[in-house]
Amino acid sequence: MHNDTYFAGILYTGAGIGPAITFLLMAPAANILTILITGEFISWEIAGVLILASLITAVLAGLMISKTRWGKEVESKHKVTKQTATQAVAVVKPPLDERLLSALKFGGYLAKQILPYFILGLIVVSYVEAYAPEELVKGFLTGLTGILLASIIGGPLYTPTLVEIVLGRSLLELGMTKAALLSWLMGQPYDIPNMAAVSRVVNWKIVILYAVIAWICSVTFGILYGIITASL
Repeated sequence: MHNDTYFAGILYTGAGIGPAITFLLMAPAANILTILITGEFISWEIAGVLILASLITAVLAGLMISKTRWGKEVESKHKVTKQTATQAVAVVKPPLDERLLSALKFGGYLAKQILPYFILGLIVVSYVEAYAPEELVKGFLTGLTGILLASIIGGPLYTPTLVEIVLGRSLLELGMTKAALLSWLMGQPYDIPNMAAVSRVVNWKIVILYAVIAWICSVTFGILYGIITASL
């Protein structure tokens, strides 16, 4: 299930727009798979900083959007009344073997959806690592310019298959700074498919606002990390 689906579910059950936005932005950075792959493929230092920076960004965006008129309108629209929320709902669970079979079928479906893109991503990463000019990477993905550029292209290149982590490692080996890499990895909140999906639940004003907040934070944390680690 995609993050935007959980986001919609949180809103429809009566939660505020702030917690929903915080979950939407934090979930991709904090899930176990992302942490493990980032730590193993790049470094555990980057993984830890990514979690901290994403947490601050998510909470900040949630707080700011919850105070806006648009955020309050969304909360009112999706607010569940007390009577509805307190109604008892009988849940009938199918037998365990049916649930296991259903889970296996769903896992197979996800594999079919993800594997082609993952394989394609790995092929692209291999070509980038093999043929991308090192001088080009060092010229454009270093310093303040590198942080800004990485933060801009990190979002559109994000994929739910985590290929951007492998691609980021390849660019790091070609001369990309760790500061630019952090901004690159923080680009998920403003990837186009994610924004388009969320816009079906809330209006585009909120989508653009959280994307701008996330982008500003990705640049800010990239600069701060670069200053602290002398990797600008």
